[in-house]
Amino acid sequence: MMNIIQKISEKVQNILSENYSATVSLEQIKIEKTRKEFTGDFTLNVFPFLRFTKKNPEDTANAIGEILKNDLEEVTDFNVIKGFLNIVLTNQFWTKVLTHNLSSASGEKEKIVLEFSSPNTNKPLHLGHIRNNLLGDSLSKILKKAGNEVVKVNLVNDRGIHICKSMLAWQWFGNDETPETTGKKGDKLVGDYYVLFDKKYKEEIETLQAGGMDKETAEHESELMTAAREMLVKWENDDKEVRELWQKMNGWVYAGFDETYQKLGINFDKIYYESETYKNGKAVVLEGLEKGVFERNSDGSVWIDLTDDGLDKKLLLRADGTSVYMTQDIGTYLIRQKDWQADEYMYVVGNEQEYHFKVLKLVIDKLGYDGEKIHHISYGMVNLPHGKMKSREGTVVDADDLIAEMLKQAKIKADELGKLDNLTENEKQEIYRIVGLGALKYFILKVDAKKEMLFNPEQSVDFEGNTAPFIQYSYARIQSLLRKATEKAMKPALHITDYQLNENEREILKWIFDFSQVVSQAAESLNPSLIANFVYGLAKAFNKFYQENPILKNPEKHIAEFRLLLSEKVANTIKNGLALLGIEVPERM
Repeated sequence: MMNIIQKISEKVQNILSENYSATVSLEQIKIEKTRKEFTGDFTLNVFPFLRFTKKNPEDTANAIGEILKNDLEEVTDFNVIKGFLNIVLTNQFWTKVLTHNLSSASGEKEKIVLEFSSPNTNKPLHLGHIRNNLLGDSLSKILKKAGNEVVKVNLVNDRGIHICKSMLAWQWFGNDETPETTGKKGDKLVGDYYVLFDKKYKEEIETLQAGGMDKETAEHESELMTAAREMLVKWENDDKEVRELWQKMNGWVYAGFDETYQKLGINFDKIYYESETYKNGKAVVLEGLEKGVFERNSDGSVWIDLTDDGLDKKLLLRADGTSVYMTQDIGTYLIRQKDWQADEYMYVVGNEQEYHFKVLKLVIDKLGYDGEKIHHISYGMVNLPHGKMKSREGTVVDADDLIAEMLKQAKIKADELGKLDNLTENEKQEIYRIVGLGALKYFILKVDAKKEMLFNPEQSVDFEGNTAPFIQYSYARIQSLLRKATEKAMKPALHITDYQLNENEREILKWIFDFSQVVSQAAESLNPSLIANFVYGLAKAFNKFYQENPILKNPEKHIAEFRLLLSEKVANTIKNGLALLGIEVPERM
């Protein structure tokens, strides 16, 4: 089924060439959906062509409209409002939407390495990580649907001073606790020691200040922080005892992460570890130092001066020779280039790191590689009704706790409405899972990723309004309708000939037709919220159609069969749209 907008555009281009000797590019021909207050399906703005036609807007639009109506079988009528040509397509065109696959693949196919999640092994995944994971997973699906090859990668930040803080706190205060002895998930146990380190460190600073030290001196003299820094140096020097403790505690964390990823339905094609990539980064930095790209300070630290590029000086190696984030990101990027030879390397990372990625691209360019392939997909923070989260203070919303709360809220809402009374306990539990997780994912993904957002678990599981449960219920309602049709020996139409659409039916077909275009737009703009809000709009339009148009009780068999087919297509579109957000649909609800 040829893209009708492209077909009309090419015909308009031809009309202008043959009738007015005008050379107009397809990009100059603007065709949009007709506004609801006017009659039509697509609207052409003819004002840019008046300099060629030498006619007023109305005459130009009428002339083009007449030729379109005569020459294109899909065009049945048109009307002109000032300089805008509203084009009406045939019933036959719209009913073909039900029997043709509409491709959302874009013309240019790219190989994309998409990094998301990127957790630290000093704490469990929290609400901020959930937004990152859901955004990355959804983008991978959308980009694939648009025809690209996508490699999903995760960079685990498994080394550094923050990891040493957890390790040291466990070593000094842990009494050999393990996930088995405490009954805690490994990532939670390690996260508790990260919080404990901060608590003990603050207590030590207060004690030193009470003894007469100023704050800056107290921080420098802190026994706890000094030991953490020394542990990091030992780690980088492959100290056997430190490395064994690091491997043991990281192993606990990885097991915890895997459990959370499984709950969310998240997986990766390859996992990179900072502990492996940072060495490559250090080697590249030292090589750049020899070439004069970087400079060494008197204290031994290595820097790059980007002031001529409108940025500042950036640290690449500390005075003690240990690495910073930039070092390992340089190393990781060059390893990935070798691994994948991709067209783009995308990073789903919070907007507080925008400066970091500007620096990374510049450094990569100055080293003689292609920094333009780096694309930072920036997103805003997730806040809660009571404020921002802070890992060091232990005020984060744990991902596992949030998932459990979502399932609990789904159960409360469903039980209040009595929607699952006739199902078995196992069936109910599965629906609570599908609805709870769907509510979480949808609530986060329906917001433009660039914006900060406020997350409210109770609002997200509402069965009314712009929520996943409302959309999922619309899908389940259609499945119930199709089951009842089977019981009555009724089937969706197999062939459609000369069906006269009413306005509700035409509206639904327009929604279905738009899906492939919305997927393309979401892929191009890297914005899953376009998919989320499209699926909500479709579900809302279908519910209006369902209320106003009898289906199974319609006395006209061909109308009932057509509407069954229309309903089935809506359900499939909802299912496919939600799948791009990583959301499942229940067959009953």
